[in-house]
Amino acid sequence: MNVRDILAVKSGEIYSISPANLVTEAISLMVQHNIGSLMVLDAAGVLVGIITERDILRATHKYSCDLTKLKVSDLMTTDLIVAGLEDTVNYVRMIMTENRIRHLPIMDGDKVLGLITFHDVAKASYKEITFENELLKKYIKHWPE
Repeated sequence: MNVRDILAVKSGEIYSISPANLVTEAISLMVQHNIGSLMVLDAAGVLVGIITERDILRATHKYSCDLTKLKVSDLMTTDLIVAGLEDTVNYVRMIMTENRIRHLPIMDGDKVLGLITFHDVAKASYKEITFENELLKKYIKHWPE
C-alpha cells in the first residue's frame, strides 16, 4: 500500500492559509474544519510551510497567550518533510515516527496533492495487516496435511 491509496479515500480537500494571515485566523479555520494543521501557501500557491496545533500551543506558552498580533509566518514550520504518491505506508510511518510529526504534506514536485495524518497512516496499516492476516488464515486452512 502506498500514499496514493491513502489519498484516494480522503476527501481531497486541501486546507491552507497564507503566511500573512493572523494566527487567530488559522485557529478559526482549524476549529471550523476540525483539523490539526494548515498548509501555508504563498500567493503563487507554493507550499512554504505548515502550521499545526502544536506550533500554536508552543506559541501560546511563549507569548503568554497573546496571539492576536502574530502572523502565521511567525509560527509556521518551514523545514518541511514531505512525501510522494509512490512512498509506501511503511516508509511514511517510519519518517513520521522518527521525526515526531503528525501531519505530512504530499507533493508531486512543487505541486501540493494533499496532506495525510498519522491517523491516516495507522488506519491504512491496520487495513493492510488485517487483509494479510485473512489471506494467511485462508492459506493455513487449506494447507495440505
